[in-house]
Amino acid sequence: MFKSGFITIVGRPNVGKSTLLNNLIGEKLSIVSCRPQTTRNNIQTILTEKDFQLVFVDTPGIHDPRHKLGEYMVKSAKDSINDVDLVLFLTTPEGQIKKSDRYILDNLKDYKKPVFLVINKMDENSAERVAQTLKAYSEEYQFQEYIPISAINGKNVSELKNLIVKYMKEGPKYYPDDMIIDKQERFIISEIIREKSLRLLSEEVPHGIAVEIISMKKNSRGIYNIDATILCEKKSHKGIIIGKGGSMLKKISTYSRQDMEKFLDSKVYLNIWVKVKKEWRDSSGLLKELGYK
Repeated sequence: MFKSGFITIVGRPNVGKSTLLNNLIGEKLSIVSCRPQTTRNNIQTILTEKDFQLVFVDTPGIHDPRHKLGEYMVKSAKDSINDVDLVLFLTTPEGQIKKSDRYILDNLKDYKKPVFLVINKMDENSAERVAQTLKAYSEEYQFQEYIPISAINGKNVSELKNLIVKYMKEGPKYYPDDMIIDKQERFIISEIIREKSLRLLSEEVPHGIAVEIISMKKNSRGIYNIDATILCEKKSHKGIIIGKGGSMLKKISTYSRQDMEKFLDSKVYLNIWVKVKKEWRDSSGLLKELGYK
């Protein structure tokens, strides 16, 4: 019997949803950063094995929105819950239920399909603290499964995958065997640049950057020529992104190009510019152009 189904991962920002997704699939597909709210679009990734196909939807973290981009992210996360066969509610060992987690639980109260409680970062906390967290959640909501994991180290991730398959029903193969993501290449390329920017800029530039792919062409020799723009909200941020003598932008370009060549399995010529777009996160038109529809 072949099983298939759709699974979403929900949780407050920065609990490790993208890291867990990457570990389950075995490919680096979703942007991973130490900063919260890095995932801005629902990214469907597909895990196909002999007897099953799992389609994962990695959602933006549910949080209190402060701008139109934030509103889009929260709506996207909530909508995903209603369209899947199973929900992984991911949290961390806090010993009690945080206010933001309780907000998510309230959104799951009317959900009729299986919900797993997945407690991440078990290796960074004591067994007693993990146990306290499990007890607090079990008294608040009737989860189908309770499983502590370490997404970054892979501990108990295989066990989690097996449990997911157990709850899937007989179904069709929705995607070809060799397909692991349903997003277009241009989107993945923009996410690579955004990830490198977030990592290299550290705390110097706030979260308000976006990446726009201006042109992406493949020539007769199979080489990609890619032109992209990093958008930021302030002139001072532009200077930081470029760096002294262009040093920071060169680093972003170099590391981005290396990941692009792995992803595209081809040589890449990459040009990146930096532009200031004040308050772009509150511009409905620009958000739509950037793919946040």
